[in-house]
Amino acid sequence: MYNRQDVARFVIHEHHATNLHFDLRLEVEGVLVSWAIPKGLSLIPHENRLAIRVSDRKLSYLTFEGTKRKSLRGAGEVCIWDTGEFEADCNRLDLLNHELSTVTFYGNVVQGKFELRKWSHSSDKWSIIKIDDEFADRGFKLKTILHPLNGRKHPLFAYTSDSDPFI
Repeated sequence: MYNRQDVARFVIHEHHATNLHFDLRLEVEGVLVSWAIPKGLSLIPHENRLAIRVSDRKLSYLTFEGTKRKSLRGAGEVCIWDTGEFEADCNRLDLLNHELSTVTFYGNVVQGKFELRKWSHSSDKWSIIKIDDEFADRGFKLKTILHPLNGRKHPLFAYTSDSDPFI
């Protein structure tokens, strides 16, 4: 399937801050290179999602879930939405220097190939786009794990933008 020495870990956090968004974090040289994705990743092929480059995080964020204090930027509830391994079509160190890279995810939810495309050399704006492969899902609906009002995981179901007016 893939060469174990070329893979690294990733995590996608569901983050209920001022606005619900998802944080994609890729392990690169001892840190988690991170993007905030306002609408979350899509598994629908060719669907373009904005990904805003944010500051790197420590590797301990791979397992972080909890409440970020109000005194911190991005205060609010955070939970792991997906986790797994990934590989890139370039050296991971060069990932941020390429205007276009293909990243393959081996997660519990997110699998297969995605394009990671930088908007311009000076911009922190990127796009993440699902490539049409065997893991694409044309009927995909993003589901959240935390209830938007109280930030607690609901044991019976996940919330979708269609079923919950608060998302």
